[in-house]
Amino acid sequence: MRKLIVPFLILLAVQLFAQVPSQSSSEIFQNIKKLNVLGSVLYIAAHPDDENTLMLSYLSKDQLVRTGYLSLTRGDGGQNLIGPEQGYNIGVIRTQELLGARRIDGAQQFFSRAYDFGFSKTRDETLRFWDQDKVLGDVVWMIRKFQPDVIITRFPPDPRAGHGHHQTSAYLAEKGFSMAADPTAYADQLKYVKTWQAKRLVWNTFTPGFTNKPPTGEKNPFISIEIGGYNQILGKSYTEIAAESRSQHKSQGFGSAPARGERIDYFLHKVGEQAEKNLFDGIDVSWKRVSGSEKVESLILAAIKNYKVDKPSASIPDLLKINSELNRLDSADLYVKAKKEEVQDLIIACLGLWFETNPTEISAVPGDTASIRISVVKRSDYPVKLVSVSWTGTKKDSSLNLTLATNEFHLFPAKALLPSDLKISQPYWLEKPIDKGLFQIDNQQDIGFPENRPETTTSYHFEIEGQQFTFSRPWIYKFTDPAEGEIYRPFEIRPAVTTTITEPVLIFPSVQPKTVTIVVEAQRSDVNGTLKPDLPAGWKSVPASRNFSIGGKYQQQYFTFSITPPTANQEVTFKSIASVNGKIYDKSIRTIAYKHIPSQTIFPISEAKLAKIDVRTTVKNIGYIAGAGDDVPAALRQMDCQVTMLNEAALSKDLGTYDAIVVGVRAYNTESRLANYQNKLMDYVKNGGTMIVQYTIPSDQKVKQIGPFPIQLGRDRVAEEDAEIRFLIPDHPLLNYPNKITQKDFEGWIQERGLYFAQDWDSTHYQALFSSNDKDESKKEGSLLYTKYGKGHYIYTGLSFFRELPAGVTGAYRLFANMISVGKK
Repeated sequence: MRKLIVPFLILLAVQLFAQVPSQSSSEIFQNIKKLNVLGSVLYIAAHPDDENTLMLSYLSKDQLVRTGYLSLTRGDGGQNLIGPEQGYNIGVIRTQELLGARRIDGAQQFFSRAYDFGFSKTRDETLRFWDQDKVLGDVVWMIRKFQPDVIITRFPPDPRAGHGHHQTSAYLAEKGFSMAADPTAYADQLKYVKTWQAKRLVWNTFTPGFTNKPPTGEKNPFISIEIGGYNQILGKSYTEIAAESRSQHKSQGFGSAPARGERIDYFLHKVGEQAEKNLFDGIDVSWKRVSGSEKVESLILAAIKNYKVDKPSASIPDLLKINSELNRLDSADLYVKAKKEEVQDLIIACLGLWFETNPTEISAVPGDTASIRISVVKRSDYPVKLVSVSWTGTKKDSSLNLTLATNEFHLFPAKALLPSDLKISQPYWLEKPIDKGLFQIDNQQDIGFPENRPETTTSYHFEIEGQQFTFSRPWIYKFTDPAEGEIYRPFEIRPAVTTTITEPVLIFPSVQPKTVTIVVEAQRSDVNGTLKPDLPAGWKSVPASRNFSIGGKYQQQYFTFSITPPTANQEVTFKSIASVNGKIYDKSIRTIAYKHIPSQTIFPISEAKLAKIDVRTTVKNIGYIAGAGDDVPAALRQMDCQVTMLNEAALSKDLGTYDAIVVGVRAYNTESRLANYQNKLMDYVKNGGTMIVQYTIPSDQKVKQIGPFPIQLGRDRVAEEDAEIRFLIPDHPLLNYPNKITQKDFEGWIQERGLYFAQDWDSTHYQALFSSNDKDESKKEGSLLYTKYGKGHYIYTGLSFFRELPAGVTGAYRLFANMISVGKK
C-alpha cells in the first residue's frame, strides 16, 4: 500500500455528510433514467410533518422530477416527545429530521425565515407575528431559485386548513406564484436569481381517511393521480418509501407503518394554466427545453440501454460522454447545472470512489492548527488519477498525480492552520436573536438553506479519461461507538472558551442569596482568564469574579457564585462573561444528541433569568411522574422543593411520604405503566394527597379515567398568550393561598395560555377556576379543574406550565406553588 504524507492543510465546505451516500446498482440505474427528465415541483407547507411524503416519493422516484419541499418554519413551536428541548432547540432537531426524511424520499429541503411561534388559529394572527413582506419574499425567492414547473400546496388558504400557519403557507404560495414572475416585486433578489413563472399551482387536497374518494363540494376542477405504485427497480412501493420517510419525525411520534395497495390523491386547480390529466400537462420535461441539447438526450438513452446491473462501472464511458456534452451547453442554465451534478454523482457511484477528510478531534478554534486525515479509495477497475488535493486556506494544491489502484486505500495525514476569521458553527438562523416571529437573517443567499454551508472543506481533483473533475467535501468527524459502530458528526468551529450557566432561571422568594453554577469549558489547550457574572444594578455576586486556568482541551471547571437579589421584586437577565487575553467570550455550548440525527452543537448567549418575586409554598416533598419533554421538575426545585422522580420502583413504594405528586405533560399518553398504578394514585389522593395532572392528549390515553371522577378531555386551546383570563371563583383557595393570584400573574406568558383543555366533566365534583378564549371564539372553562376527593385534592390543568416555568414566567410559578400547596395549609 502506498502512502503519502502531505504537509500543511485547511478547508471550506458544502454539505453535511462527508460522502455522497452510496448508491446500489438499482439506484444508479434509476438515477441514470432521471437524467432524461427535466421537470420540477415545489411543495409548500408550514411545518415539519406537513409534507405529503408519499407525494414527494412519487414525484422524485416515479416521475423522476426535481422535487423540493419548502417548510416555512422549522417546527420550533411544537411539543417534543423524545426530550426536553423547546423553542429553537426543537427546531434544530426537526431540521435534521426533515433532512433525514428527504434522504429517503429523494426531495430537497428548504426553509423560510419564519419562526414557529406556536399554534395559531387564524391567518391574520399568523401574519401579525410574521412580517408578511419578508416571509412572502422568501417564498418568491425560493420559487425564483428553484424554478418549479408546478407548485403544490398542502393546505387551502382559508379556515379549512385549521392551523393559521397552514392557511398562511397556502396564501403566501398563491401570492408568490405571480409575484415571482414580476420584475418589480423584490427586485433586489434579481442580483442573484431571475424571474420565474410556474405553469400552475394546485392544492393537494385531503381524502377523508385516505379512502381514495374524490373531494366533494369543490367548485374548482381537479385531477386524480394514483401515487401508491410499486417501483420494481427499487423493490419498494412509494407508500413504503413514504412511511420510512415520515418515520424520521421521531420528536413528534410519527412512526408510520407502510400501507400497500392503491392510493389516489387529488389536486385542485388554484392558479395558472389548468391541468387536464396530470400535473405536467403542457410542460415539456424533456431535453428539448434546453437549447442545443439534442445529443445529450441520445447519449442518456444509450446509457440507459447499455447499463449492466452487475457492473455499474461499465457505464462510466457513457457518463463521461454525457458530461463532456453538458460542458458544451450554457453553464448558467439551471438544468444544465443540476444534471452535471447528477452525472458527477453517478460517476462517483459507478467508480466506487470514496474520499473524505476526518479531523482527529471533533472541533477546533479559528486560528488554531487541526490534525486531519484525508482518505481516498477506488473500488472498481476503471482507471482514475488523483491529481491533487487542496484545503481551506492553502495557497496552492498539493500535487499528487497518483494513479489509484483498485481497492487500494490511500491515507494522507496532515496539519491544517485554520483561518482566524472562520465563523463558529452556530446555525446561521440563530446568529441573531429571534425577532417576534422571524429569524433575523442578513444574507439573502442564506435563505432557504436547511443548515450552514460548512466553513471547512477539502477539494479533490481527479482525472478520468482525460476529463478533469473537482469534488468538494466538508470535513467530518467520525468515531466508533462500541454499541452503534461508526458514527459521523459535523466538525465544529468553536470559540476559545464557553461558559454555561447550569440553571436557565433562578427564582428568589426572599432576599436570601442563591448559588449559581457556571461551567467554563476550554475549546483549546492552555486557556487562562477571568469569569464573572455580569449583573444588573442592585444585584450582588460573591465573589465578583473568579480566575480560571484550564490546561487541557475540552476540560471543564465549575465555579459557584452567591447571588443576592435586591429587596424589591424584579425580573432581570444576567450574562456570564469570560475574558481571555483581552477578548470577551459570552457564548454557552449545548449539544443536542439523538441516535436518529447527527449531533448538533449550538452556542447560545450565556445568560439566565433572575427573578425576585413573592412566591411561597407550604410543601417541600414532591413526587414527579415524567412526561414527554418536561423541565417542570427544575422549576419546582427553584421553589426550594425536593423533587423525586417516580419511576416504576418508586411508584411501587409508599406514596404517602409526598406532599404532592405531579404528572408531567403527556405522561398518560406515553407511559403505559400508569395504568398499573392509577388505582394506587387515586388512593393516594383519597388518603390526603395532592395530585396535579398536566395536559393529556385525548386520542391516546393509556388510562381511560385519569381523575377520581369522569373527565372528558378535548382539543380546546387558547393560543393567544395574552388572552383575557377570567376568575370564575375568585375566593377559591387555589387563587388565594399561599399566594394571592391576580391578573398580573398572567402577564408575560409565552406562546399560549394552554392546550388540550377538559371538554366535559362531572360538574357536581369538579370546579372550573378560569374562563378564557381566543378572539372571536366562545369561552372555554376547562383549563384548570379542581376537586376534593376523600381527604385529598386533585387538579387537571391544560395551562402550559411546561413552557411558562422554564421560561421564568413568575406568575406561573406563583399559581403552581398554590396548586402543590393546596393540601397543606
